[in-house]
Amino acid sequence: MRLISMIAVLGLTACMPAPSAQVSKSYTEAGTTGVGLPAMQGFGSVATTGPARSNAEIAHDFLDLEFRMESGRAIPNFSRFEGPITVKLTGDVPPTAPAEMSRLIKRFRAEAGLPVSFAKPGESASITIEFQPRAQMAKVVPMAACFVVPRVQSWAEYKAERNGPKVDWTTMTKREHVAIFAPSDVSPQEVRDCLNEETAQAMGPLNDLYRLTDSVFNDDNFNSVLTGSDMLMLRLHYAPELRNGMNEAEAAKYLPGMLARMNPAGNIASGTFKQIAPRSWIAAVEGTFGPRGGNAARLRSADMMLQIAMAQGWHDARLGFSYYAKGRAMASSDPTQAVAALTEAARVYRSIPGAQVQLAHVDMQLAAIALAAGQPDQAIAFADRSIPVAKRAENASLLATLMLIKAEALENEGRVTEARALRLDTLGWARYGFGSERQVRGRMAEIANLGARGHRG
Repeated sequence: MRLISMIAVLGLTACMPAPSAQVSKSYTEAGTTGVGLPAMQGFGSVATTGPARSNAEIAHDFLDLEFRMESGRAIPNFSRFEGPITVKLTGDVPPTAPAEMSRLIKRFRAEAGLPVSFAKPGESASITIEFQPRAQMAKVVPMAACFVVPRVQSWAEYKAERNGPKVDWTTMTKREHVAIFAPSDVSPQEVRDCLNEETAQAMGPLNDLYRLTDSVFNDDNFNSVLTGSDMLMLRLHYAPELRNGMNEAEAAKYLPGMLARMNPAGNIASGTFKQIAPRSWIAAVEGTFGPRGGNAARLRSADMMLQIAMAQGWHDARLGFSYYAKGRAMASSDPTQAVAALTEAARVYRSIPGAQVQLAHVDMQLAAIALAAGQPDQAIAFADRSIPVAKRAENASLLATLMLIKAEALENEGRVTEARALRLDTLGWARYGFGSERQVRGRMAEIANLGARGHRG
């Protein structure tokens, strides 16, 4: 399940005033001529790297991903599809979804060796992806941006069965039909992100682990597309040594040999095996980033995240995420303390191999605070450091936000021509990351308000 919170996008609003009617700046070169935004940008091939962890740690992660649910319930039996896997898109399919799914299928085949293809017309698919309006989905699962369900093939069937044993993953011993439900009225990036995570979970591991920095199997939503680590997990999931119905102990005995064959670079000394986060910390995460509650409630939840992380003695991504959550929650009420928390988050993430995208999210928050504080040079420095990372991570919403912050900072330094050119370069990425023209212009107005505050200050 992918949580509805989109941290790269919504986090920035914590340190912004509401869009102001006083902002009159034109956000396209067309000005008032009525010409719309430029064409939407897209990404090319994904450049992935393998996991930096030892094979012993990866084996531990694999078992926690495969034999636990996000709720904490145990999954007694391993399950997967047998033979070719087919996919069908149905419902109110967004215009970009077929191309995104085609691109993803090519990656599954090339990087994980999986026999995935589109179902033929009229054919019953292994995985049915049905798109519904977000408001319709929120009535049923408020916290989920998208989610995956076993043994059903339609939204109507899911609603009829959702409180019964048919849709219980813990009773599965073999996968035959699985449904993914995704929102139809969101940005192209969010459509792509849902396809990446939910299709991978429909075929492979069902759990998410907050301790993983290099995976979409993590509800912090920092990673947007499947990583090299995720593709390794899928290759393991479909290894010939494993079979449907295996229990955890039976699967565990095969993992060392499987990993030695598939990931020889991981044959290194093991690190510390990390346990699953307690439900109290996960509840605090949901309180901090979920759709309900005001700033005070979010700050209390962020404080609880940090208290639990420190009590657990964590030094991994969960501690960094806890500091990030506190900094994000304090950005509007106490920027000084927010910077202190975000600096600690950055310190933690720098100690973790492969956490560059997490650092880019921290930089975005710091850049926004610097812009509002009248420190355009600092805002530019933060943005410049993380723009290449956001592009490599294929995160257009993060990329566009960093570029827009830099453009406002350039303008505040009097570099108006550079600012205008950068703002125009940003618009294609903004269309992919934010979606509608209204959303794009709203985000630009928010960042312009930050720049206006810094300029006045």
